[in-house]
Amino acid sequence: MKVSRSMPEKIVTLHPAGKAGVNIDKQKYDTVREAILQSLQDNGMMTFKDLAAEVRRRLEGSFAGSISWYVTTVKLDLEARGEIKRVPKSGSQRLVIS
Repeated sequence: MKVSRSMPEKIVTLHPAGKAGVNIDKQKYDTVREAILQSLQDNGMMTFKDLAAEVRRRLEGSFAGSISWYVTTVKLDLEARGEIKRVPKSGSQRLVIS
């Protein structure tokens, strides 16, 4: 009997500046996306630094991989998809749910 080993589902991310996206594991994407959106929903406008720290706090110990890399990558994708946006002229990069 042949055992089927399915490859993890992948997603190609988007970039708000139209640059090439990256191919990442969809389950990790979904986990980080949910943590980003929940953090912004719970806290309102956040700086990118605070958002990254909040996502790290939520996922640390239960996430394999570089949380900071995934936060940056998924944040850019969410900006490109219009789910979150940068607040213009706010000094350091501040983000809100669109």
